[in-house]
Amino acid sequence: MLSVHSQDAVFRALADPSRRAVFEQLTRGESAVNDLTARFSISQPAVSQHLAALRKAGLVLERREGRHVYYRVEPKGLRPLVDWLTHYQAFWTDRMERLQALLKEMDE
Repeated sequence: MLSVHSQDAVFRALADPSRRAVFEQLTRGESAVNDLTARFSISQPAVSQHLAALRKAGLVLERREGRHVYYRVEPKGLRPLVDWLTHYQAFWTDRMERLQALLKEMDE
């Protein structure tokens, strides 16, 4: 399992609604900063800041081609989030099974 620091970075990066929207747009395919700026009602510097935060968290990768920089989602970057959800899914599944057993016992 990845470190808590990795989990924190992913959660912090995805906490901002605008940043999540940029990330969601990138799930549809690779885009340049200018393309992303045209899709959102935020400035180019703001889009660049969001991309920098997503890149720092390991959620996106960049590819340079001449003067243009293209961004795409890095699926492995979601691993800390998936691990966290998996942990709590097992936790709640166990708790629900115990509750069902208790309720069945109370009914008898």
